Amino acid sequence: MPRASGPLAEALARRTVLLDGGLSNQLAAQGCDLSGGLWTGRVLAERPDQVEAAHTAYARAGAEVLITASYQIGPGHPRAADLLHRSVALAARAAEAADHEVWVAASVGPYGAVLADGSEYRGRYGLSVRELAAFHRPRVEALLAAGPDVLALETVPDPDEAQALLTVLGETDAPAWLSYTVAEGRTRSGAPLAEAFALAAAYPQVIAVGVNCCDPVEVLPALEAAAATTRTPLLAYPNDGSVWEAATATWRTPGTRPGWPTAAWRRTGARLIGGCCRIGPDRIAALAAGAR
Repeated sequence: MPRASGPLAEALARRTVLLDGGLSNQLAAQGCDLSGGLWTGRVLAERPDQVEAAHTAYARAGAEVLITASYQIGPGHPRAADLLHRSVALAARAAEAADHEVWVAASVGPYGAVLADGSEYRGRYGLSVRELAAFHRPRVEALLAAGPDVLALETVPDPDEAQALLTVLGETDAPAWLSYTVAEGRTRSGAPLAEAFALAAAYPQVIAVGVNCCDPVEVLPALEAAAATTRTPLLAYPNDGSVWEAATATWRTPGTRPGWPTAAWRRTGARLIGGCCRIGPDRIAALAAGAR
């Protein structure tokens, strides 16, 4: 079956669409080396077959959207354009081989992801909105040239970076979703969620807003804040509740696993639901089974 032929926004108007899970954990499970600053980008550069295999694993689990391995590829990389194009092509190949319709979402990670020091979980890099827009613009242009179905403006830690990404998006006619990473009821930089989600209202290209790479317990309050400020479909793809320790490049796992009240998320308006770091194909398959 070819990859999804209709716009993702049209599907969201009718039903919930299932996202994939964490790319890094699936690549690690496949035996890939993710050490170094490029993280999944290292595998994209060195073992593209493994990236395609990871996408395929999620498609077989029932994922209807595959997020590309472009999260940490910054414009300063000497092969940036080639790798960004490759990331979309690999996801598209996996989508085309699936037995159901699958969309490809091109990941546009935050500036902090390229720094590889955990600062995407802090934000406030000391750069202006204009400087952040200048950083993101060539990445967005290269990804769009590869023909994804949607841009995933994801793991955004603060409204300044969201505004920069939206400014670049506004120069195109591409559809995109905007997803913040949050903690304690605010963005990671400490900004109010209502302020953060309200930014998207001025950009008709935004087809969904929500949260990702956060503790599942943070999801429902964040979705409620988003629902109060926008009529746009919502999205949620949290991690397993673990905390990233940048100094040791390891995850600190919670003593208990938080629940995933996906029915409550849907009632609040979530139409894109999946997982982020440390959520694998088994959890996506369970979500797919529950949606049937």
